[in-house]
Formats: sequence, structure tokens, C-alpha cells
Amino acid sequence: MEQNTRPKTVTKNKMQLKTIAKVGVLGAVAAILMLFEIPLFFAPSFYEIDLSEVVVMIGAFALGVIPGICIELVKVILNLLLNGTMTAGVGELANFVIGCAYIIPAALFYRHRKSLKNAVIGMSVGTLSMTLVGALMNLYVLLPAYVALANFPMDAVIEMGNQVNPAINSFETLVLFATVPFNLLKGILTSVLVGLLYKRLSPILHK
Repeated sequence: MEQNTRPKTVTKNKMQLKTIAKVGVLGAVAAILMLFEIPLFFAPSFYEIDLSEVVVMIGAFALGVIPGICIELVKVILNLLLNGTMTAGVGELANFVIGCAYIIPAALFYRHRKSLKNAVIGMSVGTLSMTLVGALMNLYVLLPAYVALANFPMDAVIEMGNQVNPAINSFETLVLFATVPFNLLKGILTSVLVGLLYKRLSPILHK
């Protein structure tokens, strides 16, 4: 009996080690992509978009939901080590939660039935989820923490938003006209790039 089960156990352990290695590599690539941020014309300068979620989403599609969450975590931890923090880790926590709000629904839809249709539906739901969670996190956690920990007055933050969009004249309108479109744009851009790249990269991740 032991001779029959041992090869299966060894194979399972090898698969787990390979998954851990892939999670580490993808997390590192995503962390590097976080270093390249693109400013947006409709939001204050601290709203900058990056393409790190493309790597995380590809990993979640190829490896599963839990590995996808682990890739997101590795990405955030490595970025924290590389860049440090201005919010005592609150911003990094928010980034992790918002990222998971995108990848988890998408990966679950795709896992149910691996098809282009389910991938598109999943990423659409993930984009809406990320937008909602991002708005709530900025409204109640991230922006208040940034103001408190960076000793930066909220009026100054609102003024920065008002300079690029006159409709931003309060904390709530900052979230509505800057945070919400920021996460919508990020989700859409990420989804398009994942759609273009996944089929080309998935064979490598499935080896």
C-alpha cells in the first residue's frame, strides 16, 4: 500500500513546490511593475495607475484563487520592502484588499468553467467589485490614514483634486470623481491586457 501511495505523494509535493515557486516569481514580477506608475489627468498626483494586477490575474487564472491571493500578498510585501510606506502600512493593506476584490470574483468565475465568456464575466464582476471596495477603502480607511499619518490636511488633498477637476470640492466628490474612475479604468485596462496575454502565457505557467 505504501509503495502505491508514495509516488502520488511525491508528485503532489513536487506540484506544490512548483506552485510556490511560480507564486514567488509572479509576485516579484508584479512588484517590479508596481514601480512603474502612470499619472492620470483626472485625478490628483497620488493617484497613479500600474499594471501589476495583470500579472496577478494571469496567475490566478492559471494557478487558482488561493495562489492568486498569495501572488497579491507577495507583490504588496515586496513593494513595501522596495518603496517603504507613507501610511504605516495602511495603504499597502488597502492595495491588497482592493486587488483581491478584483482577482477573487474573476478567478472563481473562470474556475467554474474555463472559457473566454466566463473570463470576461469574471473580470467584469471583478472590476465592479474593485471599484466598490476601492471607494469604501479610500473613503473610510486610506485617505483618512494618509491625512493623519502624512500630516497632510484634507483641505489640501481636496484642493489638489479641484485643480484637475473642478467638480471635486469635498471628500466625497474626491472619491466619486477620482477614486471610482481610477479603479474602473484600472480594472478595464487590466482585463483587456489579461485577455490579450493569458492564452500566450498560460502554457508556460501550466508546465
